Amino acid sequence: QLQAFGGGLVQAWGSLRLSCAASGRTFISRYLMGWFRQAPGKEREFVAIISQSSGSVGYEDSVKSRFTISRDNAKNMVYLQMNSLKSEDTAVYYCGATTIWGSRSPRDFSSWGQGTQVTVSS
Repeated sequence: QLQAFGGGLVQAWGSLRLSCAASGRTFISRYLMGWFRQAPGKEREFVAIISQSSGSVGYEDSVKSRFTISRDNAKNMVYLQMNSLKSEDTAVYYCGATTIWGSRSPRDFSSWGQGTQVTVSS
């Protein structure tokens, strides 16, 4: 199971760092890890993905150059550094695991767990 945390209320153009921790016997080193978000009334959407060795990353176009995904396999953790936040970034953020590189569909990810709320005030 994965647990995202680190969200909160931030002003526009501010920054937040989200963390995702794996619990139990979930060892993230085996998986590509992704961040997704879901705004009220909308479907869950892809934000970022990182390969097992951190050698490859991918981002949704609207967050490129503002968000950075990273991981620490030794700590079983994944991170999302979010800078220059905008009101449209307001959503519940989730982390998920997959073995399918190139997938940006939440259907291909699992072990979601509880998300963390990010609210950006303008």
